[in-house]
Amino acid sequence: MTMTARPLPSETETAFAKKRTLIRLVDDDAELRDALQFVLELEGWKTAAYGRADDFLKADIPSAPGCVVMDVRMPGLSGLEAQAAMNRLGLTLPIIFLTGHGDVDMAVSAMMEGAADFIQKPIDNERLLASIARAAVKSLSKVEGLTTPAEARRRWSELTEREAGLARLLALGLTNREMAERLGIALRTVEVHRASVLRKLGVKTPQDVAALMEEAEAV
Repeated sequence: MTMTARPLPSETETAFAKKRTLIRLVDDDAELRDALQFVLELEGWKTAAYGRADDFLKADIPSAPGCVVMDVRMPGLSGLEAQAAMNRLGLTLPIIFLTGHGDVDMAVSAMMEGAADFIQKPIDNERLLASIARAAVKSLSKVEGLTTPAEARRRWSELTEREAGLARLLALGLTNREMAERLGIALRTVEVHRASVLRKLGVKTPQDVAALMEEAEAV
């Protein structure tokens, strides 16, 4: 059983997510786990693989955005029990469940607890990759300071022409005084524009400005 298909993220958004997210594979079937890891890494995703849900919960880095592709039936904690544990811990990573024993009640239960998808084995790789792209982009969009290219372009478009010019100099690492000299304006004016740029872009450092500018100009 699978959820009703939702629109896929754009190619740019997916490419961005591949650089910034981690896909966790949790399945006691080593052959399947290795095969999925191979497919995902071939597609450009970063992965981490675990044979048991217990190992995933102990070793994972929950602050890294992405998603979890997890078998429902495993030794030790089942996938649904691991989902419950994640919910108790406040871990909001999207979960895509895999099962060879799927039924409607199990799927409904998983979805009600926040699962992103529920896919039966044998796995359709195209279907799984689409679900992972949606989950990873959604996870990334929730992480403060990380934006999709579409959101980066929206923020950048809010800058005035003067602010955009200053933002480009800021991204190059110029100091306030250097920017004032380059633009031929007062130091105080630079300070005011700099504060406005950081506020509109929702960032704090020149490095953040550079990263957001790169995403805004991604094609």
